[in-house]
Formats: sequence, C-alpha cells, structure tokens
Amino acid sequence: MELGIGIGWRPEIADAVEAMAGIDWVEAVAENLCADHLPASLARLRERGVTVVPHGVSLGLGGADRPDPGRLADLAARATLLDTPLVTEHIAFVRAGGPRTASPALEAGHLLPVPRTWAALDVLCENVRIAQDSLPVPLALENIAALISWPDEELTEGQFLAELVERTGVRLLIDVANLHTNHVNRGEDPARALDELPVEAIAYVHVAGGIEKDGVWHDTHAHPVTAPVLDVLAELRSRVSPPGVLLERDDDFPPAGELSGELDAIRATLDAGRDKNRRTGAVPERAEDGHPAAEAVPDRGRRPGADTDAARDRVAVAQTSLLSALVAGTPAPEGFDHHRLGVQSRALAAKRADVVAKVAPELPEILGQDYRDAFLGYARSRPMSAGYRRDALDFAEQLLVAGRPEDGAARRRLTYWWQDRAAPRPPRRATRLARAARSVLAGTGRSR
Repeated sequence: MELGIGIGWRPEIADAVEAMAGIDWVEAVAENLCADHLPASLARLRERGVTVVPHGVSLGLGGADRPDPGRLADLAARATLLDTPLVTEHIAFVRAGGPRTASPALEAGHLLPVPRTWAALDVLCENVRIAQDSLPVPLALENIAALISWPDEELTEGQFLAELVERTGVRLLIDVANLHTNHVNRGEDPARALDELPVEAIAYVHVAGGIEKDGVWHDTHAHPVTAPVLDVLAELRSRVSPPGVLLERDDDFPPAGELSGELDAIRATLDAGRDKNRRTGAVPERAEDGHPAAEAVPDRGRRPGADTDAARDRVAVAQTSLLSALVAGTPAPEGFDHHRLGVQSRALAAKRADVVAKVAPELPEILGQDYRDAFLGYARSRPMSAGYRRDALDFAEQLLVAGRPEDGAARRRLTYWWQDRAAPRPPRRATRLARAARSVLAGTGRSR
C-alpha cells in the first residue's frame, strides 16, 4: 500500500491543507473525530480521493490492563467511517492504577514509555492481538519519544520492536523525530535502532519538529523540523523506501508556505536517501527470515506469552509507581533519574494546561494571565483521573471552592461557566467550605 507524502490534518490548518499541492494523504487524530460524521474539510478531501488515516492516542496498548472495548469500538467506527486502509496507535501507556493495584486510577494525559522488558513485551503483544481482532483494518504502532529511561531494561528499542512484529505481525509507524529525541535524551543510536528493527514492516513514517532546552529534547510538534531529524529520515530511506511519509504539526502553526517548505525538505531528503542507497548499495544484510541482520536478541529463558497475568501484575505495579510520582508527587521509584522525572512531571502538567485551554477556551479568557499559574498549581495537587473536559470542570470548581478569582466579575463568569456544564447550580458557601477543609486535610495527609 503506497501512501505517498502527507500531512497531519488539524482544524486550525484545514483550509491550508485542502489548498496544498502534492498532498497524497492526511492523518487525523482519531479521538478528535465524531464516530458518525466527518468535519466538512475531511469530507471534501475524501471526495477528492485523499486517503485519511485515523491516528489514536488514548488506547494505551502498553498499559497493564487489556484494551478497553469501548475505546476499541470507537477507533473501529472511525476506521469504517473513513474507509481507511489502516489505523495507527502508539507503543505507550497513558493510564495506571485501578483495581489491579488497588489504587486510584490515574491518567497521564500524554504518552509514556513502556519498559523494554520481557514482561512488558508479553503484555503489549497480548494487547495488540486483542486490538487487531477488534479492528476492521490493519494496525500500525508508533515508537514514542521519551524524556525518561526505565532502569534495568532488557532489550534495545530495535530489538523490542522486532520481537513485537515477529509475535503479532503488527505494522510499524516509525517516527524519526522520536528516534532523534531518544538519541538526545537517552543516548540511543538511531542508526542502530534502524538496523535492528524490521524495516519491511514499516507502514509509514512521521517527521516532526522539536526544541532542545538545557540538554533535553522536547518533541513539541510546534517547531520546525530540524536538520538532525531529516538526517534520521535519510538514514531510514537509505535502508528502505517507506510507503508513506507524513509531516506532523500540532501547535503554533506557521503560514501555509512554511509547511509547504517543510514538505519540500522531506521530499528532498527522501530523494537524497534514495540516491545514497543506489550509490553505495547500502541495503542491510538479510537474515534467512528476511529481516535485517542485527545483534542477537538476548535469550529470555521462557516461551513467549508465558504467564501473562503475572506479567500484567508486575507491569501494573511499576507503571503505577512511576505515574504516581509524575502526577501525584509520591516518592520516585528506585533507579530513575530524579532530575528527568522532574522534567517529565512539569511537561505533563504543561501539556494538561495547554489541552484544557483548547477544550475549554473560556477558562484562559476568564482568568487572563493568571490561567497558567493557577492551573499548574491545581495540577500539582490534583492528578487527572478522567478526560480533559472533566479536568477543566474540576479545575474551575477548585478555584470557586477557594473563592477565586478575586475579581468578583471574573468569579461570577467562572461560576456561570461551571454551572452551565457541571450542575444545576454552583456550589453553595457551605459546600465550598467543606470541600476546602477536605482539601486542606488531604494536603496535610500527603505531606506526612
């Protein structure tokens, strides 16, 4: 299946995408689409024969629990609506806690890395098979960017992906920006990862921008694509001709001309990588199974998939401990870099603030310049346990409980906003005082 050159469709650049020349296909975030009708822009693209691929972000296939049937059904419905040739998701976990660990359910609000261990691989493979059986089209999974590394990992990224493909037959969505991110943040060699993973399994490739701050690379999708990311794309192209390559941009959208320029740079990089392949014959040596020859995967000493329930329990404890440290301020698990955990924790809170501002734009409008500091203060004491819309309501309620904002007109506007969305009436004074007291007691308990 040849996709060609594409771009991530977002409502903010819908008109620009429709007008761009040379766009063969687009990708849309699955959770942002209704299951029964398409945005007018996507419908027009479909009428023109442009392929639309739904890209999921909330399944959490790398999590300890089996995939939620409702989320799988939603993704399947969007695949059917779009008549797409495949759907994509991430190798990540996005939630933890709950009954398996007898602890509160926690939402990360973002993609977090799966430990590259045999136990985590067993869990991921079973989750992938469940997803494959529930979807009407093939599934491809994306490698993610990470700020942190798990201690005591047993496999490299390339080995982990190769094992996943061998066991499940799943396709791969390789994000070259994420390979670069992991090079900067975790010292992992992108070329080695490309040598070790089965490049024939690649369904398509992501290219995106980011920025480096204090020696940490942030995969923002809000900055231009950099030369090192294009270098990784060239490395990949020297090994295989990917069926599709897509430019991702999620925020701070530039003029259409700049996006077209980045697409031109991607095309030029692919051409250069192809020419290098022809000149040098830089095709990876094949093993008998057809996969690129690579360093042998360590012997795991047991058959694949053995005792998956026990593996789920181990993964659940580890992921819950990490996520709790990141979003609830509990002690850091042993073996993690405390500085990097702090960077990741702040990044998750900032991500929450940004997304809540998008799903509830009235909040930054009402609070003005105080919005971000107020939300980050709220996030430090209130982990997210549901979606972003619930998060917005809880944030507004906490402000009202505390008698904020101090400006009476702004407080009335916030009260009416909360009232319209959460309850038949705003919390009364007695309720606010009781909740404030509980909040103080809870904070006292956490500090002990």
